[in-house]
Amino acid sequence: MAASFASLPTFSVVNSSRFPRRRIDFSCSKNPVQVRSCSGNTRENKQRGTFSSLKECAISLALSVGLLASVPSIASPPNAYAVANPAIPDVSVLISGPPIKDPEALLRYALPIDNKAIREVQKPLEDITDSLKIAGVKALDSVERNVRQANRSLQQGKTMIVAGFAESKKDHGIEMIEKLEAGMQDMLKIVEDRKRDAVASKQKEILKYVGGIEEDMVDGFPYEVPEEYRNMPLLKGRASVDMKVKIKDNPNIEDCVFRIVLDGYNAPVTAGNFVDLVERHFYDGMEIQRSDGFVVQTGDPEGPAEGFIDPSTEKTRTVPLEIMVTGKKTPFYGSTLEELGLYKAQVMLPFNAFGTMAMAREEFENDSGSSQVFWLLKESELTPSNSNILDGRYAVFGYVTDNEDFLADLKVGDVIESIQVVSGLENLANPSYKIAG
Repeated sequence: MAASFASLPTFSVVNSSRFPRRRIDFSCSKNPVQVRSCSGNTRENKQRGTFSSLKECAISLALSVGLLASVPSIASPPNAYAVANPAIPDVSVLISGPPIKDPEALLRYALPIDNKAIREVQKPLEDITDSLKIAGVKALDSVERNVRQANRSLQQGKTMIVAGFAESKKDHGIEMIEKLEAGMQDMLKIVEDRKRDAVASKQKEILKYVGGIEEDMVDGFPYEVPEEYRNMPLLKGRASVDMKVKIKDNPNIEDCVFRIVLDGYNAPVTAGNFVDLVERHFYDGMEIQRSDGFVVQTGDPEGPAEGFIDPSTEKTRTVPLEIMVTGKKTPFYGSTLEELGLYKAQVMLPFNAFGTMAMAREEFENDSGSSQVFWLLKESELTPSNSNILDGRYAVFGYVTDNEDFLADLKVGDVIESIQVVSGLENLANPSYKIAG
C-alpha cells in the first residue's frame, strides 16, 4: 500500500505501482507549440505538457467546487485512500494575494535572514518578469526603471548589506556585490541596445548574485532540531541534486535532467532523509509511479514495503510531518496547520511553483512519510498560497529549478536513471548511508 496525499480536494488518488490505477482522463484539446527540449533544442510538444490546457477544465472545476462544498470523490478504487475534504473556516482569509511562482524567488525568501536592504534590491529585479509582459520594446523602459531602482537601493543599503554577512563569508559576499553591480550595468547596456531577448537570461544571472549575497548572510544552522529527531539524517542547510530521467514513450525527448534545490533550513528532517536515500542510490532505476497531470510521484519500492526499510533496524524509516511557518524560528512537527488551528499562518515553503517537491504520506497518519515523494504540477494563480489545502498539510522540502516544465512530460513507467547530489552534501548530518547495514 502506498502513501497517499490530497492532490485536489475532490479526487481520490491511487499511488501504488502494485495495483491497477483507475485514472480519470480530463484531456482537453491541446495545441502543439515549439518549446525548448532538455537538450537545448526545439521540439514540438504540448505547452507545459497537458497542464496549460487542463487549467480551463479539471483544475478550475475541482477548485471551484471542492473548496466550497464537500463533494464525493469522482473515482474511488477499492484500494485507494479517500481524499479528505477538510473544513476550511474562511477560505477568503487564507488567500494571500498574487503568489510568488518562481522557485528560485521562493527559495530566496525562505532563507533565514532579516536584511531589509538586500530585499529592497531583490524586489525590483524580480519585477523585471512583470515588466517583460509589456509588448515589444516598450517593456525595456520598465526594465530600465527596475534596474535603476535596484541599483539605488544597493548603493544606499550597501553598508547594511555588508554588515549582514556572516564573518566567514564576508569576502565572498563582497565579491557577489561586485558581480551584481557589474551585472546591472550589463543590463542597462542591454536596454540601451534594445535587446529585449537578452533581458531574461541576464535577469536570471543577476538574481543568482542576489541569492549568493543572501546565502552569505546565513551563519550556520539557525536552530536545534527536537531531540527525538536529532539523530536522524538532517540537512542543515541546502543541497542541490540532479535527477536524470529516461523518457521512454516520447520520441522528441530521451533523457532529461532536473535540477532540484532541497531546503534543509525549513525542512531539515525531510530533506535530510531524502539526501540520505539519494546517497544510498535508493531511487536509481526506479520508475515514475504516478503521472496524471496534477502530480508526478515516485519512491514506492518493489515488494510489500511502503517505504525505505532501514537495514540497521529492518523496519520502515519514517519522518515526521515538518512545516515551517513565517515568523517562527523552528518547524512544527507531527501536526497539520489545520490541526493546530493556524488557518492564517503562511508557510515558508508554499505549493506555489510548478515542480514544488513534497513528501507523500498516508492521509490520516501525519508522520508516515518515508521515501515516496511528489512534484506538484499546477498553476498557482488558481490555487494561491494557503487556499489550496496542501500548504500546511504536506511537507515541502524543495523545488525543481531547471527543466521543471518537462515534469509534465513524464509518464508512468519512465525510469529515473539516477539522482546525484551536486552540491551541499557537506550539510548532511548523521548520514546513515555511511553505516554498513
